[in-house]
Parts: sequence; C-alpha cells; structure tokens
Amino acid sequence: MQAPPPPLARLRLPLAVAILGLACNEGLQPVRAPTACPPGFVGICGTVRFRGALPDSTQAVYLVAYPTFPRTRNDLFNFVPLPPQSIPTADSTYFYTLGIPNGRYEWVLAAWVKQGFTTANADTTLREAGFYRDKADTTKPGVVSVYGTGTDSINIVVDFANMHPISYYFPAAVRR
Repeated sequence: MQAPPPPLARLRLPLAVAILGLACNEGLQPVRAPTACPPGFVGICGTVRFRGALPDSTQAVYLVAYPTFPRTRNDLFNFVPLPPQSIPTADSTYFYTLGIPNGRYEWVLAAWVKQGFTTANADTTLREAGFYRDKADTTKPGVVSVYGTGTDSINIVVDFANMHPISYYFPAAVRR
C-alpha cells in the first residue's frame, strides 16, 4: 500500500491554477489599444483615422510636426522628428506616439509620399493627407504645445481621396 502524498504535494495543482488565474489578470480578453500617452512620454499622441483607398503608388505615410508653419518649399524639411515616423496603414485606425521635443508646433500632419520620392521632385511626390485641426476653426491647423509630458488627443483624419500637393500651401513654389 502506497502512502498518501504529503500535504504540500496536494496543494501544487490548486496553487498553480490560482497563480495562472491571477497572472491572466483580465482573462484571455484581447489587449485594449492605448488611448493616452504612456507615463513619462514627451511628445504627442493621438489616433489617426484613415478614409478612402490607399493609393497603389504609396511609398509611405509619415507623421511630422513643424515648430512654425512652412512658408516656402525649403521650409518643408524643417520638421521633427528626424527621421520622420512612418505609420502603418493596414487598419482603419492607428494610435500613435510621436516623440518630439518640448515646444510649440504650428502644424502636425500626416504626409503621404509617392514611390520615387526625392527632395528634387518633392513638388510632385509629397501630399498633405491630413492634419491636426483647430477645434474652433477646423479649416485651420491646430497648434500643439508639448511641455514635459505627452500631449494627448492630437487626432488626425487621413483622407486618401482628398490629399493636397505642397503647391496647395506654397503656390510660389510652383512658379520658380
């Protein structure tokens, strides 16, 4: 006749089940998408919503921020962060975090880049696909301030059917 297992051995299975149950925390539910900047993050965060079909000629879509609204074609490359942050376009929404220095930003936008882009052909291969809008007048860019922590809810709608070439903002650039 075999002796009964010691009391500790009988507790192993229930203890293991309890530990696994606690480790799962909220069970096997899907992980929720973030909706706010992470603690300690410096920059801006928000949701990009995509509308329309992604053009076949897409090389990338980037998020960039300008401390001052660009006035000339040369100003187009005075953005942060460098290099620009590419964003995935596979889903209809994407929560982003854009690490940028403390400061004031006059234009935060999603820039669509056509295949074959170079700085020499930027007039024909870059498009403004969407930007953060002023809450009082949504036809204007919204100003974003970053001071030591993440600035939340800087949401952008990217509309692939309504993109603007840079000449839309800099008509003089086309005439040069």
